[in-house]
Amino acid sequence: MLQFLPGPLRGTLGVLLLVLNTLFWGIPVYITAVFKLILPFRVTRQFFDYILNWLSYTWMYCNNLFIEILKKVEYRVEGLDQLQKDEWYLVISNHQTWVDIIVLQKIFHGHIPFLKYFLKRELIWVPILGLAWWALDYPFMKRYTREEIRKKPHLQGKDIEATRKACEKFSHKPASIMNFVEGTRFTKEKHEKQQSPYRHLLRPRSGGISFVLSAMGEVMRKVIDVTIAYPDGAENTWEFLCSKKTRIVVLIDVLSIPEYLRGKNPDDTEYRESFNQWLNSIWEKKDQKIENIIKPGLP
Repeated sequence: MLQFLPGPLRGTLGVLLLVLNTLFWGIPVYITAVFKLILPFRVTRQFFDYILNWLSYTWMYCNNLFIEILKKVEYRVEGLDQLQKDEWYLVISNHQTWVDIIVLQKIFHGHIPFLKYFLKRELIWVPILGLAWWALDYPFMKRYTREEIRKKPHLQGKDIEATRKACEKFSHKPASIMNFVEGTRFTKEKHEKQQSPYRHLLRPRSGGISFVLSAMGEVMRKVIDVTIAYPDGAENTWEFLCSKKTRIVVLIDVLSIPEYLRGKNPDDTEYRESFNQWLNSIWEKKDQKIENIIKPGLP
């Protein structure tokens, strides 16, 4: 443990270790991605996928190890015993800081399939990272606005079709698809601007996950509802690496996804209303959980 080091030095060392670790494992990921791209055969893809999954897990293991060396993180986690490695999951969570991603990767490491984040299709052109995300089977998603569809009616349903195609690779192997349904990190300013009905959350957005369930409804029947709370206040990444100790509470609930929400048309008005009701009920409970965690008197 390096808690004796001054905060700024510990933070600088943490950033350096995480960057070097990403570069170290990123090089073999990129090389494997190139071979996967130029040898698009089923047998070779399976072989390269095995290598890429191992590289991803090892990269995350090293990240977790470096953080444990740098500081003390006191986790209180409930619900891990409900999880399975060979199951399809839609993972949803509240979002307060980029530290949330570190927390999720730490908590779920080895308990469920490696987390995949839905990305905007334009991000596939990001130098180096775009190819790496593609190789790691991150699904890329294109969402057309109502204005775009009005101008070009032939685009109607194309986004759903593209999402289904992006998710085809997950129909034969278990996957965990991650989505921060608030769409952005929580701040007091955003909370006030939205006039959110929740005390500790922004309004959830159903668009992204309704697309996932439309495309993967046959195999994805469970949602992992994650509630992340920081009893001493949320820290940004720099503050997290600089501080000597951070307390984090993670509550995990595995919920069955109602059949009427799977494999449907996400643009259907009646369906959207039902989906929003279901999601808002989860958010109401989540808001109360956070209130119970951060209220004065928590040990």
